[in-house]
Amino acid sequence: MLTYYVGELLQHDTSYHLWSPLAQTKWYLITTIDDHSRRILHGDLWDKETSWTHIVAQKAVLTQFGCPLKYYVDNHSIFRYVEKRDSVWRKFEMTEEQALVQWKEVLKDLSIKVIYALSPAAKGKVERPYQWLQDHLVRTCVREGITSIDQARQVLYEELHQYNYKRVHSTTGEIPVLRYEKALEENRGLFRRFEIPRPYQTLDDIFCYRFKRTVDPYRKVSWNTLKFSLSGVPIREEVKLRISFNLKTRLALIRFWYQDKLVGQQQVKAEDLKKGHF
Repeated sequence: MLTYYVGELLQHDTSYHLWSPLAQTKWYLITTIDDHSRRILHGDLWDKETSWTHIVAQKAVLTQFGCPLKYYVDNHSIFRYVEKRDSVWRKFEMTEEQALVQWKEVLKDLSIKVIYALSPAAKGKVERPYQWLQDHLVRTCVREGITSIDQARQVLYEELHQYNYKRVHSTTGEIPVLRYEKALEENRGLFRRFEIPRPYQTLDDIFCYRFKRTVDPYRKVSWNTLKFSLSGVPIREEVKLRISFNLKTRLALIRFWYQDKLVGQQQVKAEDLKKGHF
């Protein structure tokens, strides 16, 4: 697969590795790479891989660089519902379009296409930077005595800067950032300016989980043991919930939408939602 434009295709993936041997635990490295320039647009370490950590990565890339034409990912269940594989915890009769893949829903709202790698070998352009990072990040973490993920993140950011701004890429023969900027100067860019699509109002309406609930006779919607009162919504009508999370405060913001209008919002403890994927 050859690309001529920056923003034509972003490769997004995860590498689970013992990035700092002194920490004695593996972490997940989530990265997004521009296919044409090989510039790593985003990279971060997590102790757990969830749909939300990948949405956080989306937010970082799309708000800084804009909306690409396509994302290229593997067939992980975070990115794609595969009926026979995933029917253990979903209704078997569900099709891929009926099964809600939260990461993919963000891109759907922004009219960004998703394509899937047919095999692990097809992800080679992402795997090569991982090999380089494994070599450099692991050695630096050992040399500096890194034992925590926060310390390792700082090392990672420095290594990403070296990769993007200092290293001549073995395939392109160019420094990734210079190749990226050259393409923009030559009008070879396909990034669209990021804009919040109507009727939504904030980033929390886009980079979020999406669910639906029906208003009960008491004009409330329920989520496990939580109940939320809504005004201006008829009973038995369906309301859309858009839920975003603050990983530092462990709070969740729920924004309620009915017929393209915001009809309320509520902040709750994330743990009260009893969802393990944030």
